[in-house]
Amino acid sequence: MMAEKNENQSQPRELSNGHHRTDEESLLTMEEEEAKRKKKMKWTIGIIAFVIFQVVQGLFFVLVIMKFKSPKFRVTEFEVPNLNVGTQASPSFNMSFDAPIRIKNTNWGPFKYGASTVNFTYGGVEVGQGIIPKGKANFKSTKKIDVNVAVSSAGLPLTSALGNELNAGNITLNSQGELKGKVTVMFMFKKTKISQMNCTMVISTSTKAVQTLSCK
Repeated sequence: MMAEKNENQSQPRELSNGHHRTDEESLLTMEEEEAKRKKKMKWTIGIIAFVIFQVVQGLFFVLVIMKFKSPKFRVTEFEVPNLNVGTQASPSFNMSFDAPIRIKNTNWGPFKYGASTVNFTYGGVEVGQGIIPKGKANFKSTKKIDVNVAVSSAGLPLTSALGNELNAGNITLNSQGELKGKVTVMFMFKKTKISQMNCTMVISTSTKAVQTLSCK
């Protein structure tokens, strides 16, 4: 009788221990699955972030780095140390100056250009010229060149326009020029670009300096 009673008492304990172990195993399994799920999510987020970064980097490269632009080619304000003018009745002018030429390169690569000229005109007639030697404007920078120019009205036809201007104390000149060269990005991608100048300047005969300047 006692033996049977002991056997009956031991059975619930064994059942209880087995149920406890099953709960622990289930809990461990859930924790492992949760850890795997979090790890998988981290990998997924990392891959998505990497893909987005690559797409953004590619768009930046195509839209910014590889977008070739024509450099800006301009003459800036200057003084005219040597200036001689005639009268309204006998209009004429002779002048010499150093024209400050600026080549602004906004590309992500250097702009190498060949030799060129800047023509100065009055009323559509050429009155002077400056020579620009071949050179290079570095990326995201402005190349500065001072070009020696001599201008004379000797070849102008006889008109009243110059006499009226001189009487007002002004001389209006135009400058035109063109630079042709290549922009090189990342040492391998090259593209030919042409930069043009078309500026109008009003020189004061009293101050011997550019009074107004506009460029297109």
